[in-house]
Order: sequence, then C-alpha cells, then structure tokens
Amino acid sequence: MEAAVFVVRVILGVLLVAAGVLKVGHPAELASAIAGFRLLPPAIVGPLSVALPFVELLLGAYLIAGLFTKTIAAIVAAQFLLYAGAIGSAVVRHIPATCGCFGPNDSATADWPHVAFDLLLAGAAIFVACGAPGALAVDRKLRHT
Repeated sequence: MEAAVFVVRVILGVLLVAAGVLKVGHPAELASAIAGFRLLPPAIVGPLSVALPFVELLLGAYLIAGLFTKTIAAIVAAQFLLYAGAIGSAVVRHIPATCGCFGPNDSATADWPHVAFDLLLAGAAIFVACGAPGALAVDRKLRHT
C-alpha cells in the first residue's frame, strides 16, 4: 500500500508541476481560458490566472516530497473536483471553452472525457490522502524527529 501511495503521489505531483510550469509566464492566456468558462467575475479571473500556476507548482512539489501529504492531497482532490465541475458546467451549457490545463498551447475543448479524467485525478488524490504519506515521504522523517 505504501508503494502504491508513493507512486500515485509522485504521478500527481509531476502532473501538477508540469501544468504549473507550462502556465507560468502566460497569465493573459490563462485568464482567457478561465474567463471562457463564464463562471467567475473578471475581478477574480486576473489574480487567479497569476496565482494558479504557482499554486499548482507548490502543491505538486509538496506531493512529490511527501510533505503535509494528507492535507495537500485533500486540497488537490478538491482542486480536481472544482476543475471537473467547471468543465462539466461548460459542456452542459454548450460553451466551447478550451481547457488551458497545460498552458497556452493546450487548445483541447472542454468535454466529458476531460471531466472523467479530472474525476479520476480527484479519486487518485483521495487515495493518497487516505493512505498518506506513503513510502519515501518527508512526513515520515518529521514524525521520527
């Protein structure tokens, strides 16, 4: 079980770090993608487009390291559930929003497979939260000091 939690934790962490890296430096494009879902007021879209890449980088790094694993994994699960809800909302409302999940070059249109993938990722994060911290986690070292 510890090895499985470790593998899933690292996969989620790498995915979040990659998504964050690809978004850093492209706040205008990310703001456009976020605004395309027509869910948030413009006053929130701008700051969110600046902060989100760094939040994803931080969450991913914490998961990879296995630091505050249970809490971080729960936050990641909530994040993926929010993404699934936003994408599902666009699909139901027939809004041709682009995901923007992996930066400005990601032109994938919001669709049900994206919703399913985000729900799968949320489930994986819940698995990590329930089995935290898993093998090779900084949390293990902190408990033994």
